[in-house]
Amino acid sequence: MNNLNKFIILCAAIILCSCNAQDRVLYLQNVESGTAIELPDNYLIKLKPFDQMTIVVNSQNPELALPFNSSTSYNSLTGTNVTSISSTNSLQLITVDEDGYIEMPILGKIKCKGLTRGELESLIEKKIVDGKYIADPSVHVRFADLAISVIGEVNRPGRYNIYKDQISIFDALALAGDMTIYGSREDVAVIREIDGQNVVTKLDLRSPETLTSPYYYLQQNDLIIVSPNKYKAATAEINQNRSFWISLASTGISLATLVMTIITVSK
Repeated sequence: MNNLNKFIILCAAIILCSCNAQDRVLYLQNVESGTAIELPDNYLIKLKPFDQMTIVVNSQNPELALPFNSSTSYNSLTGTNVTSISSTNSLQLITVDEDGYIEMPILGKIKCKGLTRGELESLIEKKIVDGKYIADPSVHVRFADLAISVIGEVNRPGRYNIYKDQISIFDALALAGDMTIYGSREDVAVIREIDGQNVVTKLDLRSPETLTSPYYYLQQNDLIIVSPNKYKAATAEINQNRSFWISLASTGISLATLVMTIITVSK
């Protein structure tokens, strides 16, 4: 084989390795620009037992809305409700009970399990109007303690609070500083609690099918686990073996030194 053929083979090998490396780190491969993909049905966060929220009822006549806001102070000078969480009389946190209900002043128990934030706002407004309490209620529901967790091969593993109605798995990875180069894009696990059971679903983030998965948009308390790729796993195993043999050799040297010392002293 002449030098030219060797050079051609070497270049081809480098190109193939580069392509394989690129395939390992790219998201959503083989997607054409302008491709329209329909959103999953459950892309908005739905309320679950033990979620916490704040609920504020407003009206053109603030005095009518005041009884619905048990922990919202009323400013008699401006005639408005003070809804700042940083104020002395902060908004009361309302917790969804284990059966999926919340308790509101005057309205009593309201079932909210499985509802989105907007659906709960509409439901409360309807109950106020149907009860002839206020003709023009405006209800604002805000999440108070919703969070997701991201661990594994990401740059900033941790637990992150959610303040909006939807968060995708790519949003979660962005919060965690994206995957490291050792993260396996084709082996990302989402663990979600459903009816008292932890359900594990694996996603391949290189595939456009991820966008239509019911796990593409996350729910509160989801746990995302990014597995290491085979190269990181192999490196870890090599380092572990190296550490073992270095430790064994160090122990052997220390033992030999001790034996030689004993022999020398005994002479």
